[in-house]
Amino acid sequence: MIGRILALLLLILVLLAGGVFWFDHLNIIDAKTVLAPVYRLFGLQARTQPGVAANEVLNLDAERIAVLIEAVDLREAELDSREREIDFRAIQMEQMAQELAEVQRLLDEQANSLRALTDDAENRSRNVEQNARYLNGMPPANAVSIISELEDQYIVDVFRMTEQIAQAEGGLSLVSVWLSLMEPARAAEIQRRMVSSPR
Repeated sequence: MIGRILALLLLILVLLAGGVFWFDHLNIIDAKTVLAPVYRLFGLQARTQPGVAANEVLNLDAERIAVLIEAVDLREAELDSREREIDFRAIQMEQMAQELAEVQRLLDEQANSLRALTDDAENRSRNVEQNARYLNGMPPANAVSIISELEDQYIVDVFRMTEQIAQAEGGLSLVSVWLSLMEPARAAEIQRRMVSSPR
């Protein structure tokens, strides 16, 4: 019989403690000072009661408003944190955009440089072809006197173009005649260059 009484008393105490805790949580009653040691016992932060003057009456509505204000402050802090993160990401994206713009500028410069080199190569090819046609129309001795004044690589280019023109038009190439009229050492160097760097 005594065991049942003790069990019922223990159940009543547990229900009473749970009710106090729950009503305090709902701000119906104020038991923060009583429950603070229990919170600390379980490693939780104890809820605090706003300071009340000696002659001031505890107002639960004011406490609810204070809790709401605290929630609003937390939400505002979270929004500020998100805004800072958004600003940081915006700065990162702006830096990436600047880097991409710089890469695009470099690519444009390279494209312009390649275009200029291609144009130069096409112009040189046209000049070589025109000179080859001029030299083909001259007497061989006069052509050799002009050819002898040119650089070796340019002579090689003119000779190759002359052979291409002759093949395209079905005529004979004058390259062998020009080589025979040149100084033997210079002719040998030109032939060596033509063999060592075929196109």
